[in-house]
Amino acid sequence: MGHECVSIGATDRCITVTASFLKDGVYMENDIQCSFLVGTDGAGSTVRKLVGIDMRGEKDLQNLVSVHFSSQDLGQYLLSERPGMLFFIFNTEGIGVLVAHDLKQGEFVLQVPFYPPQQKLEDFSYKMCERLIIKLVGQELADIDVIDIKPWVMHAEVSERFVSCDNRIILAGDAAHRFPPAGGFGMNTGIQDAHNLAWKLASVIKGTAPLSLVATYEMERRPIAIFNTELSVQNFRAAMEVPAVLGLDPTIANSVHRVINNTFGSILPSGLQRVILDGLFTIGRAQLSDFVLNENNPFGSLRLAKLRRIFEEGKSLQLQFPAEDLGFRYLKGAIVPDDDSVLEAPEAPTGRRRDYVPSADPGSRLPHMNVRLLAKLSSEETFSTLDLVAVDKVEFLLIIAPVESSYRLAHVTFKIAEEFNSSVKVCVVWPDGTVDGAARSKEAFDPWENYIDVVEVRRSTTSLSWWDICQMTHRGAILVRPDEHIAWHVKSVVVGDPTLEMKRVFSSVLGVQSTGLQ
Repeated sequence: MGHECVSIGATDRCITVTASFLKDGVYMENDIQCSFLVGTDGAGSTVRKLVGIDMRGEKDLQNLVSVHFSSQDLGQYLLSERPGMLFFIFNTEGIGVLVAHDLKQGEFVLQVPFYPPQQKLEDFSYKMCERLIIKLVGQELADIDVIDIKPWVMHAEVSERFVSCDNRIILAGDAAHRFPPAGGFGMNTGIQDAHNLAWKLASVIKGTAPLSLVATYEMERRPIAIFNTELSVQNFRAAMEVPAVLGLDPTIANSVHRVINNTFGSILPSGLQRVILDGLFTIGRAQLSDFVLNENNPFGSLRLAKLRRIFEEGKSLQLQFPAEDLGFRYLKGAIVPDDDSVLEAPEAPTGRRRDYVPSADPGSRLPHMNVRLLAKLSSEETFSTLDLVAVDKVEFLLIIAPVESSYRLAHVTFKIAEEFNSSVKVCVVWPDGTVDGAARSKEAFDPWENYIDVVEVRRSTTSLSWWDICQMTHRGAILVRPDEHIAWHVKSVVVGDPTLEMKRVFSSVLGVQSTGLQ
């Protein structure tokens, strides 16, 4: 919005951000005071640098140039001949990855390897990029419109800290972690950061939780970011197996580039270095010619066989990671772990697809099941258990079955939530086939009205019930946070005083001390 962050000052109670902006041809500065500063300013985060937080991990995995362009001719060709989203292109004229953002509108981003200082950004002129696109696509395109050309560097790093300055300066998204774009982990992890942080900031600002709640954001999210970094690197390297088999191993290309920089860089003129580099790459790409890469050439036939084996065994780039996208779990933070559970670190990433297994363990994401409103059984409309979580306010969700002990627990939870100045909604999950029961809930919850009765919608008679999906008994209960992650559960009836237990739960999750707790 025309402003640039140039300095950050912090006291115990306030953050001052100095922003520079251009007005009538003159640079001006404006001091903005705030209680919190969230740095969501990308991989090169100014906020992170000004606060002095370092990144840890693998730097400079690959230099690339990103070419944003449009071509409806290309979009229509791909739609009719070979529809897809991601195209890895290797031919004698060039190498690149084409990302189709919108085939119908013909919007694309081409990623090509970049080797500075021998190659310069100025070399990637609009005309040169047009010619490169045509060479890679393999056919003439009359309507190419190059929109933007930008260099970028692929890293695999996580910020040492996500929170600083007494929990008032926070990093999220690419500012906190930057991955190879293999598997969509950057976007997914960034959205998860925001989802985790939003309800915590809101709770602190509204005065229902202390500032220390923000610290649980780092406790929960940083381990996930480290895990996803490792997984994205593995996936990136798996994707590079294909060019390696074709004789175009990127690690060798980068090693050759480093040798040129470290040996010839101070001796040979830059123009001659560029000629050497281009010559080596041209020789490398010659291995992709039809003369070499065909079944009648023993050398080419061997490479093609290896290539088929990579695809058949699923050892190349993976695009679906349901276990990691949906099944990640927070082991400590704003949750109440089971007393009898042993918290183990998640299984090390393998780079291979693992199926998502729903879980109602504390820290896990609330499982999905289709349900129907008990009050509208005649309607065919169904919705997900995930839709039970409020999106417009900070509200916890208690899920129970229609049993007497659970109704009593819900009654207690309403009272305790009031003590903690928090909002809670109760959901009663009735078994599939239920036709009535609303009167029972109304009587049990009186005078509270913030509850909902839903009925399971099971796909077949052999489908699991809600409580089976959660691996719990129907006498259990689940408390869900505003970000759809489970704060606490009890697999069967609460042992002991429900009032003391729910005080303990809200105190632990919100970080608030409660009277009556020792």
